[in-house]
Amino acid sequence: MNRLDAFKSIAAQASRGELTFPTSVDASLKLQQALSDPDCHIDDAAKLVQANPLLAARTVAIANSVAYNRSGNEIASVRAAVQRMGVRTLQSLVAALIVRQLGSSISDPLIKAKVAQLWEHTAHVAALAQVIARRVTKVDPDTALFSGIVHEVGGFYMLSRAAEFPGILDGEPEDWVEHGEQAIGRGVLTKLVIPEAVLASVEALWEGFRALPPENLGDTLLLANDLAPVASPLHESPGATSVQAARTIDCEIGEGTLNSIMAESAAEVKSLLAVLML
Repeated sequence: MNRLDAFKSIAAQASRGELTFPTSVDASLKLQQALSDPDCHIDDAAKLVQANPLLAARTVAIANSVAYNRSGNEIASVRAAVQRMGVRTLQSLVAALIVRQLGSSISDPLIKAKVAQLWEHTAHVAALAQVIARRVTKVDPDTALFSGIVHEVGGFYMLSRAAEFPGILDGEPEDWVEHGEQAIGRGVLTKLVIPEAVLASVEALWEGFRALPPENLGDTLLLANDLAPVASPLHESPGATSVQAARTIDCEIGEGTLNSIMAESAAEVKSLLAVLML
C-alpha cells in the first residue's frame, strides 16, 4: 500500500468512527466525557483528577503557573487547583493527556522523534493561543488553549498508526496536507466530541486564511501556529515559513503592536509552556 492509499485507509476508518486507541486513551476519554457533563461539580472533578497521578500533578502545576496564579499565592491541593482553573481548563489538560497518550505505545525511534517534535510544536501553539486570545483577540482563552492542544490530533493519530503502514512517512509534506490532515483530523476530532467552535477554528487553520489584526478564534489559532518557534514535523518543507519570517509578523493592536504585546507576555507563555511540556 502506497502512502496516499494509507492516508485514505486511515481516513475512511476515522470517518466511520472506527478508531484504534491505546487502552490509556480510552480511560482518558471516559474522564473527558465525565467532565463534559454540565452537572459535574468541582468536588466531583477533583476526585476524578486525583485518580490519575500524572494529571493531578499537572493540574496543580498549571494552577500555579503565571497564567492562572496572578496573585502569586501557590496552592497544593487538587481541589483548590480545579477551583482556581475551572472545569473547562481541566478539560484542556485531559485533552493534552489524550494527545500525548496517542504516541505512548510507539517504539520506532524515527516515529517517536516526530511525535516528540509534534508535541513540542503543539504545546507552543496552545500556550501562544491562550495568550493571544486574552491579550489580542479577546476571544475565550480557555477555548483557545483547547484549540491549540487538539489542532494536530489527526497527525498524532496518524503517527500512532504509522507502524502498520510502512512508507507512510516517506514523501513530501504536501502529501499529508493534501490527502491526510483534514480527512483524518476531522474524523478523530469528531470521535473526541470536540466542540463546534473548536472544530471550526481547526478547519480555519487547515484553510490557512488569517486576518491581521486577528479577530476570531480561527485567527487566534492561525497566528499562534505561525508564531510557534517549533515547526510541525508533518509540515516541514524548504518553502515553510521560517522562525525568522514568523517574527516579522506584526500589526497594530489598540495602542500597541502585536510584537510588543507578545514581548510583554513572554513570561506567561513560558510558564504555561513549561507545564504543558511536563
